Amino acid sequence: MLKAWFATALWKRVLGALALGLVFALVWPSATPHVQFLGDLFVRAIRMLVAPIVLVTIASGITSLADPRRLGGLGGRTIGLFALTTAIAVSVGMLVAALIRPGIGAPLGTAAPHALGTPVTPYDQLIGIIPLNIVDALAKGDMLALIFVAILLGCGTVIAGEAGKPFTAVLQSISAVLLKVVGIVMEATPFGVFALIANAVAANGTAVFVHVGWLALAVVLGSAIQIVVVHSLMLRLLARLPLLPFFRGIVDALVVAFSTASSSATLPVAMRVAEQNLGVGRPVFSTVLPLGASIGKDGTAMYVGLLSMFALQAFGTPLTPQVYGVVLLTGALAAFGTAPVPSASLFMLAAVLSAVGIAPEQTALVVGFVLPFDRLLDMTRTVPSASANLAVATCVARWEGELDETVYRGEDAA
Repeated sequence: MLKAWFATALWKRVLGALALGLVFALVWPSATPHVQFLGDLFVRAIRMLVAPIVLVTIASGITSLADPRRLGGLGGRTIGLFALTTAIAVSVGMLVAALIRPGIGAPLGTAAPHALGTPVTPYDQLIGIIPLNIVDALAKGDMLALIFVAILLGCGTVIAGEAGKPFTAVLQSISAVLLKVVGIVMEATPFGVFALIANAVAANGTAVFVHVGWLALAVVLGSAIQIVVVHSLMLRLLARLPLLPFFRGIVDALVVAFSTASSSATLPVAMRVAEQNLGVGRPVFSTVLPLGASIGKDGTAMYVGLLSMFALQAFGTPLTPQVYGVVLLTGALAAFGTAPVPSASLFMLAAVLSAVGIAPEQTALVVGFVLPFDRLLDMTRTVPSASANLAVATCVARWEGELDETVYRGEDAA
């Protein structure tokens, strides 16, 4: 029985656990608190790995590139692709909202206001990239600060030449060990997914799709368009690769993204599937994916655009071309600065709505209306973020000559 368990592909076990968790929550919701610890342990195990993986694998990836000019080209292409997909995602969210019009008649007056607190200014975000204490940044899991330190560490190792080679070996050895640890943790994914889905459904029930049904439909539709249309076109037009091997290979990462609702928690399994299922070289996936966990927020960008339009429709704000332009620009910028944790995009909404004249009190009403149901919506919109990160990594690997097409095509290679 144990042999059959491990012989079954992980994604099949995870999908089975997801379905079982859904049935469990609907049939016996009062028992879901007793299995919650499984989900909590799984998420803690993944998050335990995120900070060291970001620090070590980016630094290790840079040392693998060796040539600083090549690193500059990879970094420029990566950021450019993420900026493109983010802007498109905001546009997709706005387009879906314009078609479905989920905000028309939304009963925001019945919502309890939810204060957002003091927003972080762009200046503070910029200054915070450089940490005062590396250990503190590791402890807090400050992704942008860790990426900055990792880039400095990797570049310094490359510039050191012969003197840096022993440290390069240490970094690459630690990176290899961490990825093996990820593989061990991923074997617990079915149990974690079972508990997370069971608790999410038991807490919210299917009523979430009744109370905010049009908004939920818009989120699902926007996520599907971003994955099926935008990411598929990227792979076909930019990387000239078949689509089926990509989507077959990333199922594990998408299911973990859905169940944890966190881009950073999805990072370890994304790195694993990038290497083992997609054939992306370590110098690329170890640099692109941690960067994508911080700035590759297609789902967040789509949701910010969608929710901004939802709020404007609910408040009866005239939707002029200028308003559309401001939402598009500020939504893309806000998505870039959103922390890779559950429901973070809700708290970036104030930055967008204030730019089009919506008062903080009104924004608090919108957040108060959505927040009770946001967990399942957040799970849905995390999926296109995970897909975007892997699509960008695949495209960059193709351009850099770091894609093993035999691994990528899998059964199709024969």
